[in-house]
Amino acid sequence: MSKRTVLTGITTTGTPHLGNYVGAIKPCIQASHDTSVQSYYFLADYHALVKNQDPERMRQSTLEIAATWLALGLDTERAVFYRQSDVPEIPELTWILTCSTAKGLMNRAHAYKGAVQENVENGEDPDFAITMGLFSYPVLMAADILMFNSTHVPVGKDQVQHLEMARDIAQRFNHHYGDFFVLPEAVVEEHVALLPGKDGRKMSKSYNNTIPLWLPEKQLRKAIMRIVTNSLEPGEPKDPADSALYSIFAAFASQQQREDMQQAYREGIAWGQAKQQTFELINDELTQARERYEALMAEPAHIEETLLEGAVKARAYATPFLDRIRDAVGIRKLT
Repeated sequence: MSKRTVLTGITTTGTPHLGNYVGAIKPCIQASHDTSVQSYYFLADYHALVKNQDPERMRQSTLEIAATWLALGLDTERAVFYRQSDVPEIPELTWILTCSTAKGLMNRAHAYKGAVQENVENGEDPDFAITMGLFSYPVLMAADILMFNSTHVPVGKDQVQHLEMARDIAQRFNHHYGDFFVLPEAVVEEHVALLPGKDGRKMSKSYNNTIPLWLPEKQLRKAIMRIVTNSLEPGEPKDPADSALYSIFAAFASQQQREDMQQAYREGIAWGQAKQQTFELINDELTQARERYEALMAEPAHIEETLLEGAVKARAYATPFLDRIRDAVGIRKLT
């Protein structure tokens, strides 16, 4: 293939926050404008079913996440932007791959092992409350990736194992049926997981320390003012390397802005002033996109139309490819 094919899935659970934005959304949107790359971005609503049994929350999250990507400038002419559940070839491929995937491989998945360990520690049956969705979702993830012969998949460090599993699944299928699947490579952004939340730990919904991406201006300022800092007084030198506030500032700043802020820390900038500058930097970047987001949220029919157009593009590739795979495994007409 002459073009790199890059695929990113966005799970439709919850509301996007600043960590999602700087870690995944912003670089992906920039990549969507790159003419040398074929990009696929999808709303992973089947994956969301593993954790989310609230139908209304699923719908709302799908709406918010789709509106977010569109408001921030995703190029849907060049990139393929679709909802996983609108491409029926993906669950069909999942089953075909499941039938040649070793159970032992799934036993080694971190999420499953972690759930088993927690059950054992709590004195429960090892498989208590573990669904087949949790156990086998690495196969669905492999199908997402392999369906479009993705060459590069941006992931956090905690997802690298799933990429390795997708490669194993592809190799096993190719060994049995011929060279159908490209072996994807993980693209690990080292800094992605490091954006801290308000309490200094990694920004994560599970820690309840996130700053939602689309807070109104006044609420955004309040959230940034609540970021935990140490007790150093104005005038006392501060260490940017030891500051969650600086890390958040740096994620939005230019190189020159970072250098200027580092100098201000060394000169003893007051925490209130540093927080105000951080707020202004982030707000300036998001103001216009926030207006577009609010307009899109008021027009769900437009978002729906965009996603269905993306599904048509995705299926233009997926349908003939799956036909070849069905033929290879022996699912054929008798005449």
